[in-house]
Amino acid sequence: MHHVGQADLAAAVSNAGGLGIITALSQGTPKGLAAEITRARRLTDRPFGVNLTFLPTLGAPDYPGFVQAIIAGGVRIVETAGRNPAAHMPALLAAGVKVIHKCTSIRHAKKAQDIGCVAVSMDGFECAGHPGEDDVPNFILLPLAARALRVPFVASGGMADGRSLVAALALGAEGISMGTRFLMTQQSPAHANVKAAILAASERDTALIMRPLRNTERVLKNASVARILETEQRLGAALGFDDIAAEVAGVYPRVMIEGDMTAGAWSCGMVAGLIDDVPDCATLINQIMADAEAIITKRLAQIVAPQ
Repeated sequence: MHHVGQADLAAAVSNAGGLGIITALSQGTPKGLAAEITRARRLTDRPFGVNLTFLPTLGAPDYPGFVQAIIAGGVRIVETAGRNPAAHMPALLAAGVKVIHKCTSIRHAKKAQDIGCVAVSMDGFECAGHPGEDDVPNFILLPLAARALRVPFVASGGMADGRSLVAALALGAEGISMGTRFLMTQQSPAHANVKAAILAASERDTALIMRPLRNTERVLKNASVARILETEQRLGAALGFDDIAAEVAGVYPRVMIEGDMTAGAWSCGMVAGLIDDVPDCATLINQIMADAEAIITKRLAQIVAPQ
């Protein structure tokens, strides 16, 4: 959700009854994040959270500064992702912040539980962005999480509608987390070209790049992705990040803000195949809840009703 998880979208999701999330790193600096938190407070009086993703990078962002901006802004829910957030947990917990860590494996989810996360977001292989290196889809990952964890969890990756919600609940989750689906809403700041590309995509139109670097990312297929995959195949074990950096690093402003579909690779989930509209956030959430209730109270109730 880089350059998509802004105050407008987060507030719209929260106003509609969900938990909207601001993407911290999209704001550039702690000062920028503080301003976006303030802007979100003007747009909603409901709870919202902040995503803080810990990246494997030489020029690391000012993570302590981002943490302090979150605390000073009165945000009480943080979704962490990427590398282990343990170094920042003491400050967040001392401020009463509830941390939800995004995990792609049971071993990482158990570690998140052990370091004090109040919940986890289980991210299946279907997801946009980084699905980890184990390739475990949600139909396996979620029941395993239900068996292994003491803390609650939500299902992420492939979530789009009322059926997704009911399935996630049946598999042990307490709810669902949606990225690509919320990107495809009226309040999403993603460029119209991005939304058009996802509307035109099927479930077969994503690809996995950076597998040889063990930094796998699910992205929407385009000419840049084709070149990246060709480079990976051609160089094999000799591949380095520098060989593909031009079409991976720093492309999100050009894609999401400017709508340049030739800029490079950008994250998109397989759930694109389920998306055929760009609704208002409230309309989307209300439809999901209505469909889920209908499935549970009608179709499933009929299955277990006495004959």
